[in-house]
Amino acid sequence: MIRDWDLFSQYFKRQEVPAKTTLLQEGEVSKTMYFIEKGCLRTWVNNNGKEVTTQFFFERDSVSSIESFRTNQPSLYSIESLEPCILQTISQNDFQFIVKNLPKVKQDMEEHLFRRLFQIQQLFYSYLKNSPQKRYEELIEQHPEIIQRVPQHYIASYLGITSVSLSRIRNRR
Repeated sequence: MIRDWDLFSQYFKRQEVPAKTTLLQEGEVSKTMYFIEKGCLRTWVNNNGKEVTTQFFFERDSVSSIESFRTNQPSLYSIESLEPCILQTISQNDFQFIVKNLPKVKQDMEEHLFRRLFQIQQLFYSYLKNSPQKRYEELIEQHPEIIQRVPQHYIASYLGITSVSLSRIRNRR
């Protein structure tokens, strides 16, 4: 996929952002897609003043509020950097141009979106079926980079538990 994207490299802009930078605020319309060269981003929602982390993204991931990006509706969540990041960004219009003019890129994006949908479904069903202990064990097994790079309070939020509960779970291991 990268070689195909290289044909359109002039449409990408390099952006360096420090940790704790909000790239998209919940309720805004997403006009940019981010490709992570270096660093970590998270998505989160505001639940009555409490931040609830929904996903983490690392090198070689792409991030946007895809629903907002494609429909011009307000984003359902915020995007924030957790580490200093180097990002390649592309505008909504330029992205649409590339997808329209290179069917392979469109196919790659559809496959990428399918994988993301599958991951979200797995997480959703894990919330319904599994204990916090089991969700934490799955996280360690499936995404060890999260445990190594993300602060504990964001991991706890992602798992749907408090930081204290996460500490207890970690101490049992």
